[in-house]
Amino acid sequence: MPSDRTSWGSFEVLNERSLAIQHALVEQAAAARPAAGTLEAKIGDIWRTGSDEAAIDAAGIAPLQPQLDAIAGLKDAAAIVSWLRDRYALGQGFVFSFGGNADYKNSGQVIAYAGQGGLGLPEKGYYFDADKADIRDAYAKYIAQLLQLSGTDAAQAGAQARAVLEFETRLAKASLSRIELRDPAKRYNPVSAADANKITPHFDWAAFFDTLKVPAADKFSLAQPGFFAELDRMLAEVPAETWQAYLRFHTVDEAAPYLAKPFEQANFDFYAKTLRGQKEMLPRWKRTLDAVNDAMGEALGQLYVKAAFPAESKEQMQHLVQNLSAALKARLEKLDWMSEDTRKRALEKWASFTPKIGYPDKWRDWSGLQTGGEGFLANMQAAQAFNYRWRLDKIGKPVDRTEWGMTPQTVNAYYNATKNEIVFPAAILQPPFFDAKADPALNYGGIGAVIGHEMMHGYDDSGSQFDAKGNFDSWWTEGDRKLFTQRTDQLVAQFDGYESIDGQHVKGKLTLGENIGDLGGLTVAYDALQMALKENPEADKPVDGYSEDQRFFMNWATVWRRNFTDGELRVRLNTDPHAPANFRANGAPSNMPAFAAAFQCKAGDPMVRDDKQRVVIW
Repeated sequence: MPSDRTSWGSFEVLNERSLAIQHALVEQAAAARPAAGTLEAKIGDIWRTGSDEAAIDAAGIAPLQPQLDAIAGLKDAAAIVSWLRDRYALGQGFVFSFGGNADYKNSGQVIAYAGQGGLGLPEKGYYFDADKADIRDAYAKYIAQLLQLSGTDAAQAGAQARAVLEFETRLAKASLSRIELRDPAKRYNPVSAADANKITPHFDWAAFFDTLKVPAADKFSLAQPGFFAELDRMLAEVPAETWQAYLRFHTVDEAAPYLAKPFEQANFDFYAKTLRGQKEMLPRWKRTLDAVNDAMGEALGQLYVKAAFPAESKEQMQHLVQNLSAALKARLEKLDWMSEDTRKRALEKWASFTPKIGYPDKWRDWSGLQTGGEGFLANMQAAQAFNYRWRLDKIGKPVDRTEWGMTPQTVNAYYNATKNEIVFPAAILQPPFFDAKADPALNYGGIGAVIGHEMMHGYDDSGSQFDAKGNFDSWWTEGDRKLFTQRTDQLVAQFDGYESIDGQHVKGKLTLGENIGDLGGLTVAYDALQMALKENPEADKPVDGYSEDQRFFMNWATVWRRNFTDGELRVRLNTDPHAPANFRANGAPSNMPAFAAAFQCKAGDPMVRDDKQRVVIW
């Protein structure tokens, strides 16, 4: 594992390839001095100011000082609420989440969603669990350090840090856990602004919408109303001095990666080194490139696609998606535990899947973003405000189904339930996931299983609650949902049984959706491989002494070979809906008779689950 990483495997190797291409592109953009207002010019501005360490260090806290002065002037709840409104309008809100998303009950329309937030630690359990006391102590010291670096007296900084930790602990008590938030019903609570104001009498939602220029007064989702009721009580009960300390700390913390070295180092030392076990900071060029991606990711993706994504890759992927889709349909048609009424609705959902491959058909317009040479933080905050305004402007309008939620240079893939779409960015379409020259087994065991995985998210414990149109609307008979839950409970038990580190087990309920995706996706990909081999019998021959079936499962394992630092594992076990990679590599195949047959495994072997334990869902 490289010392500047907390995980290392196939995803990270591909990310390194992607970063190398992106690095060349931003260097070219900065060196060419293109015409003002062009994509290249704006990317170049962020790259140059982010690379100028001397200027960043010389500026110190000065770029943030006007914001800190404003916080120092907040003397009561009314002033705090007014400040929050103004900062949210610039995309700098951290007390709760707020943005636009498809209406769960009318997926063609975008509404506003407000959700819990405000925590600096990864998950609510970090504020209470006995085994995380050392993390809490380190966090309090980090809060004090940032407060002191930003001008607070050392003695006051320690007392304020303890008050901030108590403040966040109170928010954590009112928050739902990651497992609870897997339930879509816990993320959707449509109310009017008037109804919301009854929950938060000290926080006027109509005024909030007005400041943000959001047309959401008639209906928006105030998810987790218990959290907002507690936040309102805190506006009334918590002294203004504690609010000031909390807002000051989080303002500096958010800006720290773009400030002078002491701020950036302190941020790294806690979040990366202490919390996740990363030994060294990424080199400056990678940190700056991360900032460019945060600010203008899709714009950089436009340059990346021109440089690195061949058209034939998209064509071959479309063929693979078609084969996986056919295999999934065949599975749905033959399920012995599903009634015809539910099967009909499941097939309707299958027919409405929308695949997106490589890059968007329509690129974003960046003409309203103003960048320049005035400084790294100024450029990043300008991009933050521009991007947030772009997202807010969707509220009250029809969903744009051409938009992507990932950039082309991202090594990943995703499923969107409200659009019922599966999306595969260009950067993941490389070996070991995809190779245009490889034999079928490698592609089906790699990107084929990823395609299947994303399709199966439409039928996992959460995605299965959305219908063919992307609406949060149960399409199951009561009996079929009960049978489905019985089978998924088996998968929960399987992963609950995996011990990762220091006696900590995988959380089967937290990782259930991804585990359903792996099991169903790998199963469907194997079916699709058999279909492809029947179409092309000449391809069904040993390569390097291994059969196509063996190579299929071997590439699945290759995709998931990955190491983590101990700290990274501990964080992921509490926050990540994905199980650690070694359990993903072994978990799904151990339920598949095809794996046992491919490697001549016998009953009782570690990779063979007996009939009572074997999980079969789709």
